Amino acid sequence: MLKKCMGDPSFIIPTEDIGIKDSLSYEDIPVQILDCQVRKLRTKEVASIKVLWRNQFVEEATWEAEEDMKKRYPHLFETAEVLDQGTNSLLSTF
Repeated sequence: MLKKCMGDPSFIIPTEDIGIKDSLSYEDIPVQILDCQVRKLRTKEVASIKVLWRNQFVEEATWEAEEDMKKRYPHLFETAEVLDQGTNSLLSTF
């Protein structure tokens, strides 16, 4: 059963403060690369990476094409390259 509700104007938040687009959509931002793999097809190999997105759990991470992600989010791969170089330098000291 529905009840009549009197709205309180003090609880209304202006949409300009929130930053909602007219299409009511938002851009999801990748946070971290969790894993990478190369899938072999009949004629070519496709490199994929597992990406953790903002506001998602690790279980909800998605596999994306590495080439597309490098074009759209190059900053994710710069940190990965630095980590790889650090690992290689550690291995060369032993």
